Amino acid sequence: MNQEAELIREGMKTPRAAAVAGILFSLLLMASFLLIRISMPANPLSEPTGFIEHAKAISLALNLLPFACIAFLWFIAVLRDRLGELEDRFFATVFLGSGLLFVAMIFTSAAVAGGIITVLGHEPSSLIQSGSYALARAEAYQTLNIYAVRMAGVFMISASTLQLRTRILPRWMPFLGYALALILLVSVGTIEWILMVFPLWVLLISVYILIENLRGKV
Repeated sequence: MNQEAELIREGMKTPRAAAVAGILFSLLLMASFLLIRISMPANPLSEPTGFIEHAKAISLALNLLPFACIAFLWFIAVLRDRLGELEDRFFATVFLGSGLLFVAMIFTSAAVAGGIITVLGHEPSSLIQSGSYALARAEAYQTLNIYAVRMAGVFMISASTLQLRTRILPRWMPFLGYALALILLVSVGTIEWILMVFPLWVLLISVYILIENLRGKV
């Protein structure tokens, strides 16, 4: 009886841990994106005025990203543990690979932006005149808003497929994930706030899992 009770407790902790990690990821990523968007123009070819005037706010946003990505990795790990033997190897590989690539691109974009801030704080004229600022700014923009967004869309498609096959969530959630993923894939570069769709989707799933877990249904 003790062993059975322990297994039940562990089973209850798994979805709850995924929900908490997903909520932390969503809130941290959205806070970071909001700080960046408010502090600087979206146009990658704009003047460096925003970077210089709002360097502290941008630095805070960049410092939030590692914690968001750690929570996201935890979210992936706990979900895979939750799926267990029901996990489809093909879609699980795409699910894990796209998630890791998304994290890598977030870190790459943040590292480039952090490098811009560091150099602008010491030798702004040389960075701007050499054209390095424009190149680095465009690289950070492309990495985050083009490639990371597409990896987020692929992650949503694979995760929604796993959810649909294993039925760990209501059927309407995977179909919503497909629709939002399609929007991410086809509207890259045309909608300024499009990347916010991904953390909002993770937040929706995480809140649902947490509520159902507290009710004892998940």
